[in-house]
Amino acid sequence: MSEEAERHRAKMAARKAVQDAEVAGKTVAEKGLLVVHTGPGKGKTTAAMGLVLRALGYGWRVGIVQFIKGAWDTGERRALERFDDLVSWHTMGEGFTWETQDRGRDVAAAGRAWDRAQLLMDDPDVRLLVLDEINIALRYDYLDLEAVVSRLRRRRDDLHVICTGRNAKPALVEAADLVTEMGQAKHHFAAGVKAQQGVEF
Repeated sequence: MSEEAERHRAKMAARKAVQDAEVAGKTVAEKGLLVVHTGPGKGKTTAAMGLVLRALGYGWRVGIVQFIKGAWDTGERRALERFDDLVSWHTMGEGFTWETQDRGRDVAAAGRAWDRAQLLMDDPDVRLLVLDEINIALRYDYLDLEAVVSRLRRRRDDLHVICTGRNAKPALVEAADLVTEMGQAKHHFAAGVKAQQGVEF
């Protein structure tokens, strides 16, 4: 073995020892997680759908409630409709707030979406629940933040919940087990490229 190869082997052996010790120190085998995907960058819903795909690989029942987006024809919805025995999909929003321009209507739609989300939280067969764009509904005070956070804290021990959308409220971030902030270093939209099928929807 060359000197360079030996140095690499020793470095990776030391790294493995650190990783093994860290993993051995974890004592909670399983726990339903509250996950928040937020930030100005693209990919919050996309990341949530990746977790949905992973869950479906294990045969989990999944619930998806869309709080803001209207009845778009999206690739993820088309794909997941093939798993209608495992996926319960509910598009409850009526479009982005700048499209509806009707606060009362938006508040009512968010309320209906939250009612549906709570029913799915109470369904013992649902293992993963995506609350898509709930952060937007909370940002504009369409829902009572304290009530939502309190209910999410009281979810079943085996239920994973993913909340997506920009501008996650600090109270939700504090309650979460995992928070990922999507940054935006560069976006093709700024260069005049329209939203594209298979990429944005």
